[in-house]
Amino acid sequence: MQPVAESLRLPAAYGTPSELLTWADVEARLSAALHYWVTSVREDGRPHAVPVEGLWAAGRLVFGGDPATVHERNIRRSPAVSVHLADAEAVTILEGLAERHTPTALQAHDLAGAAREKYGYSPPTSSYRRGVWQVSPRVVLAWTALHRDATRFRFD
Repeated sequence: MQPVAESLRLPAAYGTPSELLTWADVEARLSAALHYWVTSVREDGRPHAVPVEGLWAAGRLVFGGDPATVHERNIRRSPAVSVHLADAEAVTILEGLAERHTPTALQAHDLAGAAREKYGYSPPTSSYRRGVWQVSPRVVLAWTALHRDATRFRFD
């Protein structure tokens, strides 16, 4: 699915972007990232951010974790998440809903292989079969210079 790209409207003091980034370039950032900062919301409304390892697959961020972790408990209760990459020079912020997905045996095998290729190790295929989170973007914000190319990608 190709998103709609538009310039971000910024406060006048920040300038007016005149260029748009391409989705292909931003998606390449999402695919290459080693860590994704997932922000969820605690029951009392406080935000919780944690870095996770993950995979960009079929236009979605896929990650797992132990069911006892704070972010897992938060997402089960409220699936709205914000995810950003650690790079402050090539900013990438994804907003979307996390959905629990139980991969088929073949999908789990493919995820384990992709994780092994990306990280040099992987949890056993059986851990993927227990389920993963998939975050489909609703909005992605990205820029390399805020005043020049701040771009919003909308997934309608």
